[in-house]
Amino acid sequence: MSDQKPVRLPDPASVETVLTSLQAQSADAELAPALNKTFPGFAFTVATIDDFYWRSPHAVVAADGTRCGDHRAWIERELAELGGDLTAFWHRHRGAGEKFAEWRGASAFAFAPTGPGVADFIQLSLGREIEVLAGPVVDPDYRPYSADDLLEPSWVSRDSAAEAQQLAGPVYRLRGRAGGGIVHMRSFLARRARIEREQRAARRPELENRVIREVGPTGTREIPFLEANPDWFDFVPRENRFFADWQRSSACAHRIFDHWAFDIHDLEDRGQKREIGFIPRPLKMPAGKLPLEDSSVHRLMERIEAIDAEVGLPFAWFFLMTHGHWVDPDVGDAIADGLRAGRVRLPDRDAAVLLAWADKKYLF
Repeated sequence: MSDQKPVRLPDPASVETVLTSLQAQSADAELAPALNKTFPGFAFTVATIDDFYWRSPHAVVAADGTRCGDHRAWIERELAELGGDLTAFWHRHRGAGEKFAEWRGASAFAFAPTGPGVADFIQLSLGREIEVLAGPVVDPDYRPYSADDLLEPSWVSRDSAAEAQQLAGPVYRLRGRAGGGIVHMRSFLARRARIEREQRAARRPELENRVIREVGPTGTREIPFLEANPDWFDFVPRENRFFADWQRSSACAHRIFDHWAFDIHDLEDRGQKREIGFIPRPLKMPAGKLPLEDSSVHRLMERIEAIDAEVGLPFAWFFLMTHGHWVDPDVGDAIADGLRAGRVRLPDRDAAVLLAWADKKYLF
């Protein structure tokens, strides 16, 4: 945080006001300053992730560039004029030059610290989007089989927004409305742990009556579930463990949001079980993946040190491993075995984190 005491926390309406005030030509440079101006006392930084996405077509543009209105409404109106005849619709528009416009983008995150702790920060989940002229309103080569084919165009390549004509943007939008658009991370982790405790406590009567049948050489015996799982009510969610492991490892000298963003969800579907959690997303990634293969533990140590140097973070490989994509979890097991056998060494604090993980794994 800055030296100025915060006046108010960001709220969706105020954040969206900031986003809509940005001009396309300066949106990237002005986003953080605009947030800081609107929310005095905070010092926002912005990071983007290359995770290309698109949203459904929203407009139709004529061959001369005239906008013809909403995509769905235009298709429904044109079909109605032709009595719902898809063949006639196809013949009318396959060479007429109309195209549909859609928004294409990538995830962006804005962070502002609120204190010295690892989880003391606010995260805004955003989308950075540009409007593009995506493609013809009908597949010029194949007649549509249904109106749904027209509403969900599948004949257009969306490999890159750079391949399509840009109409507007970039614009920033607040995303993650399922409880994840604006999050104070410390509060979120407390809520995550509380909900886990409550959901497990609610199952106590059921679990006290559950037994596990174990077949052995002397026959079958029944073991009470809670006797076989004595720490079931002490379960710590993986989200909380991720932050706790950061705090007690060599990574703690670095701000976590300089290296990771968090796709957060907090859903409750009509009184059903509440789903809350996040998927961590690295802001800095190694050039390649690290599989176990047949490497010796000493070779693995060289590889993880290279990953840490490449990412610019001590013990980075461990957190990439919990995600499971860049570092194979079997690598963690192999290094843990090497630590126990005294064949390799890690800093004491990192060794403690890895061995605890190997004893009771969590992955995202």
